[in-house]
Amino acid sequence: MGTKPFWRTKRLDDMNAAEWESLCDGCGRCCLNKLEDWDTGEIVWTNVACRLLDGNTCRCKDYANRQATVPDCIGLTPDQVDTISWLPPTCGYRLVAEGSDLYWWHPLVSGDAETVHEAGVSVRGRTLSEVDIPVEDFEDYLVEWPGEEA
Repeated sequence: MGTKPFWRTKRLDDMNAAEWESLCDGCGRCCLNKLEDWDTGEIVWTNVACRLLDGNTCRCKDYANRQATVPDCIGLTPDQVDTISWLPPTCGYRLVAEGSDLYWWHPLVSGDAETVHEAGVSVRGRTLSEVDIPVEDFEDYLVEWPGEEA
């Protein structure tokens, strides 16, 4: 019987930087523009991606400097995970915070960064850049992603 993986034994705020970053499954869904209904607080998803999202790799093109380029980009921290309602239900950070295990396709489980794409969970090939779409038209690009509650 081997040692349990770190995400099963550590709290988010006890992880080192490498462990924290490795919880990202690379789905790219957090980098999509979301719209919130002012009256109800309901969040709806679009397929309009942040200008920095690489639609093929589903990773940020300039992760280290993303907040300088995109000021409203959220640098996720352990304290925020429980308070951000739009994190996908399949998100590794959210799952660990809730005491759940990672899905089979998560790179930490599968050992392969491609499984998130093969499982159809990522946004690979299914987004448009916000550079090409006026913000007032975002509502024309509403979508539902795998695992989202209806």
